[in-house]
Amino acid sequence: MKLKVPASRPLRIAMGVALIIGGFLGFLPILGFWMIPLGVMVLSIDFHPVRRFRRLFEVRWGRNKRTLKESQTELVLIAIAVTIVIRAIVAAVTPLSFDEAYYWLWSKNLAWGYFDHPPLIAFIIRGGTALFGDTSIGVRFIPLLLTIVGTVAVWRAGAALLKSKYHGALAALFFSLMPMIGIETLTATPDAPQIAASAVLLYALVMIAETARSEWWVAAGAAAGFALLSKYTALFLGAGIVAWLIIVPSGRRWFLSFWLYLGGALALLMFAPVLIWNAGHDWASLALQFGRVDAGGFTLRYLGEFLAAQIGLATPFIAVLAVAGLVSIIGSREAMRSPHALLVAIMAPAVVYFVWHSLHDRVQGNWPSFLYPALAIAAVAVTVSGDFQRRVLLRWSRRLALPFAVFFSALIYAQAVWGIVPVIREPVGRLLAVGIGRVAGDIEILREQNGASGVITTNYGLTGWLSFYLPTHPPVVQVNERYRWVDAPEPPAEIFAAPLLYVTEVRNDQAKELEKRFREVKPLAFIGRYRNGATYDQYRVYRVSQPTGDPLD
Repeated sequence: MKLKVPASRPLRIAMGVALIIGGFLGFLPILGFWMIPLGVMVLSIDFHPVRRFRRLFEVRWGRNKRTLKESQTELVLIAIAVTIVIRAIVAAVTPLSFDEAYYWLWSKNLAWGYFDHPPLIAFIIRGGTALFGDTSIGVRFIPLLLTIVGTVAVWRAGAALLKSKYHGALAALFFSLMPMIGIETLTATPDAPQIAASAVLLYALVMIAETARSEWWVAAGAAAGFALLSKYTALFLGAGIVAWLIIVPSGRRWFLSFWLYLGGALALLMFAPVLIWNAGHDWASLALQFGRVDAGGFTLRYLGEFLAAQIGLATPFIAVLAVAGLVSIIGSREAMRSPHALLVAIMAPAVVYFVWHSLHDRVQGNWPSFLYPALAIAAVAVTVSGDFQRRVLLRWSRRLALPFAVFFSALIYAQAVWGIVPVIREPVGRLLAVGIGRVAGDIEILREQNGASGVITTNYGLTGWLSFYLPTHPPVVQVNERYRWVDAPEPPAEIFAAPLLYVTEVRNDQAKELEKRFREVKPLAFIGRYRNGATYDQYRVYRVSQPTGDPLD
């Protein structure tokens, strides 16, 4: 196809300049970034330097012409990099969630265990804040670096397993764009290091399956150890490894290998301090987490909620591809005897447990996050199968998977930063400390007016938020659930000799309980946390003084 240009030199120059200007405004309707190279081509007719540049580019392009797949792989990797950069920007400008603020308090008193989880997230936050201070990016910096580690691991594992650099990169892009990963690796929670560790573990296992090199078991053991230091659910990955070695005939020989047990011993050695901490604290953390196994009676109430949450967090079209990929592996005797069986085996124990748990009690949406590296590869694996093109649902899911994931992720991030959907009390703004600055400012004014020496709460999340966001950083003490703070210093007794402010969510107001501990419990104010017309939470503030005994549990 030939492009007709004006015969007049001035008109050609004007046309070329207009195209380039329009290209730089390509984000506007009608215009597009494609106009820039077109404008350069038009200008090359009349300007020798531009023409020389064009010809030089054509020559070099001809010499170094890549295959279509190689070019596509580069574009996918660029898209992944852009996604990670955007995630870092969002992490820097959005406030902390209440869980992040809670874990930030853990980082101020490092220990080998905490009531809710193993300790890795506390050490990670401590490292980030040592570099960037007590800021959002400081708290989230190392989890963002782990995003890169996890994404690269998915890329390399997918490339090795699917025998294609392009499909490995596509799996990494699916992984990066799924809302589960976009949310959990942006925030500083135990899920972030566990996801990265499980991705590295998956890569090590793929290399064991593909190369049969024994030393990869050491890498697998180290990755499993980091996963265990993140969350106890990493134990399901160990069960998945055993299942994989049993299912695949070529894997059974590893049960006779010293290297398998060396990797396992390394993982247990890394996890040993957590066990020692639990032993010294009446097994509090393990009792909390494994106590969930003793769920309630049978009910279908939570199964649909669990499945819907995972479909949403994976996005519907990637979920369709992933399930189809796993089903195709399970349905093929050849695939179940190949390295592809690893994707099924590594996920199976956790999936079985989560489904069983959902038939008795609620499964939090983030719990299966560590399975998403394998899920992303399974979603791409089905697209390289022989009968993929014959299945209409899969073809359309493949076409719509990336556009929908991009749109959905962009919507979540835009809502977190700007609150583009006004009035509605949506979960993004509710979980993040949106509007907490105004709340903290009002509390500081009340504290000064009442001569309060500090703030008390009855909720760990609010304790974290107020500790992080109150401008003068007064003492903030949770008077109940003191088992959450066993390794933190006890609050100084002198702060209870002066008046205090009790701050509580309206829905969690325990002023009646505090009347048993203080002679004075006087309501002072009612404060709302809001943005763009949407009220995310409401707080009551009381003045309390004159404790009648020990005010702490």
